[in-house]
Amino acid sequence: MSVRASFWWLFSDHPVLKTKVLLYGPIHHSICTGVPFLNITRYHPISTLSIARGNLAKMNLNPNETMFRSITTLNETTSRYLVCIDAPPHIVSDGLWGGGKNGRTPMKSFLPLFELQVLLIFAITQICRLLLKPLGLPIFISQMMAGLILQACFVLEPLGTYMRMLFPYGTHDTISTVSSIGFVLFIFINGVQMEFSLITRMGKKAWTIAIMGLVVPLLSGFSTQALFRDQVGKLIGDSNHFVVVLVSHTVISFAVIASLLNELQIQNSELGKLALSSALVSDVLCTIVMTTGSALMITEKSAMNVVLRKVGCVFAMGVFVPLVCRPTMFWIIKHTPEGRPVKDGYIYIIIVMLFALGWVSVKIDQEFVLGAFILGLSVPEGPPLGSALVKKLNFFGTTFLLPIYVTTSMLKADFSVDYSSVSVITTCFVVLVTHFMKIISCIVPALCCNMPIRDALSLALILNSKGVVEIGLYCFLYDNRIIDGQTYGVMIVSIMVVACIVQWSVKVLYDPSRKYAGYQKRNIINLKASSELRIVACIHKPNHISSMIDVLDMCCPTTENPIIVDVLHLIELVGRALPIFIPHRGLQRQESGIHKSYSDDVILAFDIYEHDNPHAVSAYPCTAISPPNLMYEDVCNLAFDKAASIIVLPFHQRWSPDGEVESDDKNIRALNCRVLELAPCSVGILVTRASHQIRDSSTRLAMVYLGGHDDQEALCLAKRANRNPGINLVVYHLVFRADLEDVVDDDELQDVKYAHNVKYQQIIAMEGSETAAFLREIVKEHDFFIVGRRHGINSPQTDGLTNWSEFPELGVVGDFLASPDLESRASILVVQQQLSPKTHAGWLI
Repeated sequence: MSVRASFWWLFSDHPVLKTKVLLYGPIHHSICTGVPFLNITRYHPISTLSIARGNLAKMNLNPNETMFRSITTLNETTSRYLVCIDAPPHIVSDGLWGGGKNGRTPMKSFLPLFELQVLLIFAITQICRLLLKPLGLPIFISQMMAGLILQACFVLEPLGTYMRMLFPYGTHDTISTVSSIGFVLFIFINGVQMEFSLITRMGKKAWTIAIMGLVVPLLSGFSTQALFRDQVGKLIGDSNHFVVVLVSHTVISFAVIASLLNELQIQNSELGKLALSSALVSDVLCTIVMTTGSALMITEKSAMNVVLRKVGCVFAMGVFVPLVCRPTMFWIIKHTPEGRPVKDGYIYIIIVMLFALGWVSVKIDQEFVLGAFILGLSVPEGPPLGSALVKKLNFFGTTFLLPIYVTTSMLKADFSVDYSSVSVITTCFVVLVTHFMKIISCIVPALCCNMPIRDALSLALILNSKGVVEIGLYCFLYDNRIIDGQTYGVMIVSIMVVACIVQWSVKVLYDPSRKYAGYQKRNIINLKASSELRIVACIHKPNHISSMIDVLDMCCPTTENPIIVDVLHLIELVGRALPIFIPHRGLQRQESGIHKSYSDDVILAFDIYEHDNPHAVSAYPCTAISPPNLMYEDVCNLAFDKAASIIVLPFHQRWSPDGEVESDDKNIRALNCRVLELAPCSVGILVTRASHQIRDSSTRLAMVYLGGHDDQEALCLAKRANRNPGINLVVYHLVFRADLEDVVDDDELQDVKYAHNVKYQQIIAMEGSETAAFLREIVKEHDFFIVGRRHGINSPQTDGLTNWSEFPELGVVGDFLASPDLESRASILVVQQQLSPKTHAGWLI
């Protein structure tokens, strides 16, 4: 059974196709926005579709370049044509050799064509990404470049003929509709990752920068339009175009800013956190303003009661969905056992709600993604629910469908029109002035908050960035005929230009590690005899707690020589976009809310330890939730702000009681290596084989000394540990035979050599093999070793051992002592003294 339908498509008020090679964009636009008059009758065996005012003959189309069975001219004067299509349409084919009779060939079936289109777009996108990666461009630029390449392929013959067969008229809605699901999921995922509750706890700096960055450009632009209304109308034409250009380049999207900072790897820096906070405030305000504005613009010809009803529906949805859905989702979290994943049934219900709210958004003349965004904000961020949704949808939405959406959006742009006209030049000028005003309005409050000029300029540029969200916005405006094809093309190109300039400029201007390169000496060797020792102890897992307490006991805290320890519990950022730092002392500890549960064991353990050492230990536990590759920012920032003398990091491997490697965390190792490079103070890596309970038992401590700054730092820590009456310290000084006469020149060794409670041994080692043999002899005689890393220092005593080193972050001696071949139960602390400051070259500012 089939249907005969007559559709009268309205092609007015949008660009008419000039050539057959630009088939994709404008035809897709007309299909999306055409208003049909429908007349249905029975007919068999195929459906015929009568199109008036079409452009089929002008484009010289033939049935092989469309999904139509045939095309017949009815009236050339009125441009009326009869096209025949199969009903129901062919979804799957009968193969290369089986579809000759019934027409189910791969090139006349929707699913095979869709698969071929996706394969081609994916291949071109990945090639562009590979070629553009050395230039440091945003990822979505390669997807837009793929769209430009596909447009060029339509022009080049004979390639254009094959492209029109691969993208025939009638399949554009299929790939555009399916790929738009990726954009919806992208917006939903970013809504889930936004911690909306933080907006009430934002500092004045974030609010000021966000509001100034919005208000100043908008007031300037609308004031100029009001004063020079006639001139603006002559230069640009439709006043809606001016409003779109001004507003779209003023608003800030949280998803775009988060993606940019993630590519720059600075979302965990102070600048990145401030940018995300400002973007969060701005995005919420912009969503309210733009939703109301689009409702007014789309329904501007309707009666006032219709406009008010639709605006009221928008605000009702924005209030009703969070009030109903968020408590429901907290109920789901409450009924999910701790440590267990959320049931798949709940996930599927939320996904159904996502598309249902999108349908409601369309019914009230809003973007489909509005419902997705509101529902995403209603989902509690982080584990277990938020992280489960992100994990479930991220690959299918963001990785697979979103690049196709960006590429197909680029194909909509018609670059065959005249782009040298006055209106285009004026539009570009408005874009330039808007961004200039926005940069100034963001820099001024940042400078008033005592930010350095480089950081203030970097922040302003970041908040000016454009990306995938703006592409979706322009597609929505173009499909609803708020902007024409010419303005759409200019806006798409402006996104590419702005995104590239911002990413390049921020890379040059901002270096988050610059603040750590201070000239103040922060190490143990330069501490005064009676001064307090400040330590940053990092913890990833519960088994790290006892080993860190052993290190603190070894440092012998007393009322005369107290220890101040900042305990940093590091947690991987999952299901949210904004990194969080939570101190658990004073009023801030109460504000941490549900996040306090992440670190309950850490807080309790160090509260008890501080209580057991009154006036000798002060413990300040805190939690950092951030991406694994950026955790070093939290560690270095805390050490810098607290003026710590040493950072103690756990080793990435964990051993079982029988000596086998139980776990091996590559993220922890990457963190340790990064901290060793950038730390503003000395660093110690703790290799734990067993808990020694130093306070309650006698501990055999050994220090292996070869010379150099790292060994001197390690020796100072060993001397401090020797104040503990339960520690028996032995210092092994490994020397080459030619160095015997110069041993007494080391002042640190002089103190140790003649100390009554330290056993000093001088060992002659001619080469690395002798050192290895000696270490193998003593490794089971001690419970704890302290060694220097001595990275980059070559000496005869370690000659040959470097080639066998598995973990360079432990140094030659530390790596050998940590080898499982030794079957040792001794723990090892590898110490690196604060690195010498490096000079940072850059722009004059």
